Amino acid sequence: MAKRIVVFNHKGGVSKTTSAYNLGWMMAENARVLLVDADPQCNLTGLLLRDDFERYYLDAETHDQNIKDGVAATFTGRPVPIRPVDCFRPGRAPNLHLLAGHANLSEYDAALTFAQTSNNALATLQNLPGAFAELLRLTEERYAIDLTIIDLNPGLSAINQNLFLISDAFLIPTNPDPFSLMALDTLQTILPRWAAWKSSAVPLFADSAYPLPVGSPKFIGTLIQRFNVRNGRAARPYRDNIAEIKEKVSINVVPALQIAGMTLDPAAYAPIADYCLGEIPDFQGLLPKSHDAGVPVFALRDDEIQETGPVLANAIERRDRFAQQFSEICGNLFRMIDYA
Repeated sequence: MAKRIVVFNHKGGVSKTTSAYNLGWMMAENARVLLVDADPQCNLTGLLLRDDFERYYLDAETHDQNIKDGVAATFTGRPVPIRPVDCFRPGRAPNLHLLAGHANLSEYDAALTFAQTSNNALATLQNLPGAFAELLRLTEERYAIDLTIIDLNPGLSAINQNLFLISDAFLIPTNPDPFSLMALDTLQTILPRWAAWKSSAVPLFADSAYPLPVGSPKFIGTLIQRFNVRNGRAARPYRDNIAEIKEKVSINVVPALQIAGMTLDPAAYAPIADYCLGEIPDFQGLLPKSHDAGVPVFALRDDEIQETGPVLANAIERRDRFAQQFSEICGNLFRMIDYA
């Protein structure tokens, strides 16, 4: 059975999509990975489909192969069972599978909100809370997926809550700024509240066609991203914020999650300082080159960097550092997900 990691922070601009993309691509070197785009902006889908993005939603063979149409029968009350979605796979990463997003996914949020707060009082809504879990399960089985990574949009919607709660573990990406500190204050309150709701809701929906899976997701760690480096370390304005984020996570967030049963065995965190899986600086000049090539920065070939001489040598060095960093992060994720 596939394990699921959800990448979530209700604050925008913290590189959730980039994190899911990079981690999924790297982990697909050693496992069959499913990337789930649950953000109506569909940026993750765009990163993988590239020039074929619009065609994908217009072509008769693929236009309904996405997360919204995957659960449409249940949300529109049609007597048709949920079926697995046909997944796109990029040529450079054949073990990576995409469950594409949809710009109108949020249309289902109101119905799901009502279903999740009605305590199963209306029979017509009883299958909605488990619909996304069923779609993921069937798609994972179809492609023999080992690991699923879910990219959520910034917000505290019912769909985000649902996809968060049907995961095994969660990763919180952050930026070294005061707004990320504020977001952590919210998450330490909201996430235990979500887990408490699920604990009470599982038996209520146990007899539905698509029951909610048992259990709460476990905190794996944070990523701190998008900062400039000077003399081999984060520039001074960022260092203070990085230290504050680590302190808040250790002193406030983790204890709150632990009380809610949302943390791993302490041994799982032993190799990771301050619950931070990695401090990932800005990609700078490598980023547009990776977009042109349709691969993450660490997967760029020398010829795709399109530079010569010392500039090329410097770019190769930075690319290789990112490759090593993401390899170490993914190694820890593979190890830690076994605890979840």
